Amino acid sequence: MNIARLLSRAAAMWPENPALTLGAQEHATYRQLAADTAVRASNLVSRLGLHSGDRVALFMKNIPEYIEALYACWHAGLAAVPINAKLHPAELAYILEDSAAAACFVSSDLSDAAKSILDGLSSQPRLVVVGSPEWRALGEGSPVPIVEAARDDLAWLFYTSGTTGRPKGAMLTHGNLMSMTLGYFADVDSVAPGDCIIHAAPLSHGSGMYNFPHVMQGANQVMPESGQFDPAEVFDLIAVHRGVSFFAAPTMVKRLIEHPAAATANTGNLKTIIYGGGPMYVADLKRAMAVLGPKLAQIYGQGESPMTITALSKAQHERAASMGNDKRLASVGAVFGHIDVCVVDDTGHPVTSGGGAGEVCVRGDTVMKGYWGKPEATEEAVRDGWLHTGDVGCFDDDGFLTLMDRSKDVIISGGSNIYPREVEEVLLRHEGVAEVSVVGRAHPEWGEEVVAFVVTATGASVTEAELDALCLSAIARFKRPKTYRFIESLPKNNYGKILKTELRALLAAQNP
Repeated sequence: MNIARLLSRAAAMWPENPALTLGAQEHATYRQLAADTAVRASNLVSRLGLHSGDRVALFMKNIPEYIEALYACWHAGLAAVPINAKLHPAELAYILEDSAAAACFVSSDLSDAAKSILDGLSSQPRLVVVGSPEWRALGEGSPVPIVEAARDDLAWLFYTSGTTGRPKGAMLTHGNLMSMTLGYFADVDSVAPGDCIIHAAPLSHGSGMYNFPHVMQGANQVMPESGQFDPAEVFDLIAVHRGVSFFAAPTMVKRLIEHPAAATANTGNLKTIIYGGGPMYVADLKRAMAVLGPKLAQIYGQGESPMTITALSKAQHERAASMGNDKRLASVGAVFGHIDVCVVDDTGHPVTSGGGAGEVCVRGDTVMKGYWGKPEATEEAVRDGWLHTGDVGCFDDDGFLTLMDRSKDVIISGGSNIYPREVEEVLLRHEGVAEVSVVGRAHPEWGEEVVAFVVTATGASVTEAELDALCLSAIARFKRPKTYRFIESLPKNNYGKILKTELRALLAAQNP
């Protein structure tokens, strides 16, 4: 059940429907996209020497060629490794090495960064720059049939992170992705042929996952010309296209409705905004519904169970708002119909609805195969068929889930996950830093921002500029702390564990 068959099916049913569009300019119909994919798949094998099961990285901004590369990989029986275009070259190097990528597609704007780390890699992936003669050559020649794939075969290696701060590759199979796709139709929204999805959020993450239901129904995939999220551009695209949906982090929704263009924009073509990836404050949600109407749907998922744990549909949003049910609006919705979700206490026993908080656990066809090359981490995360999310939540009496906390201390800023230990380990490279602890602080635009509490070594002198430079040399810019607090000691319990709750309370007290 190769996921690439979604494309060949769409090409057979709606051959002349626009498949890929850049801004307002059509890039390819479904007939053209399917034909191009079949040829590129052939050349991935004959020209690049790739074999079924090889991993192919995609380090690209949002452009039409991203979708072309994805489906060519699956058509040829390869596994895609989408990588966030915002990552630092050192982080790119780690993922390429860890995944043992045999090839890497890169957009021209990121080619210098990709080339700079190649010499240090033992795997030496073949680098192909989009738009180069080599890229164009991959689109020339004869097509090949889609390679057969089993439900359990690896399709998408989704790099996330855990408490260690090191990225882990969640192995998503063809079956996982198909189950997620069908769940979208059942519990989130419908898609009609000729509708469109605007990919304003990174294709390497949530937005890319929503390509599947739209391909399955012959809908148009629209890339902003900027290659990223720009509120004014999004409003312009909504006015041009019809049946518009897009995935957005809550901070993106907030930026959209606060943009000056929101007051006069024509949003008649807007069908659905699917939001997720972080908490949406009720006040922001109410304002968004007031500006845009009942067009918001929420999903809660993880890379390990992609986009599929719970959902709060547009109708549920509208009903909760009409009843003044803020508690329902603050929830992450009800469980998808085709999976199991439970909340367990510290002993692993289920907590009944209305009975209190516990760790959220998931079981079903959307749960990953495991972590790439990390059997111990897999055994820790998936036990007796249940994915332990690390998130703390509780069900109400009606079966709606509310998340209470993120037990892994992940910071979500602008829809991107930032893992404190990863930042802490970089800061500890400074010889003048004795101890450090990184926490998130609420931010009105980005959701959260990174704050570092730093204890300097005796007699050492450390400046914020030095710590900034250290971070920028090793991790992506968006992960570096926005504020440094120099303190004499970090609060700890009797076992020596740093009490991040006290650090957060200190920030709250200083910034009420």
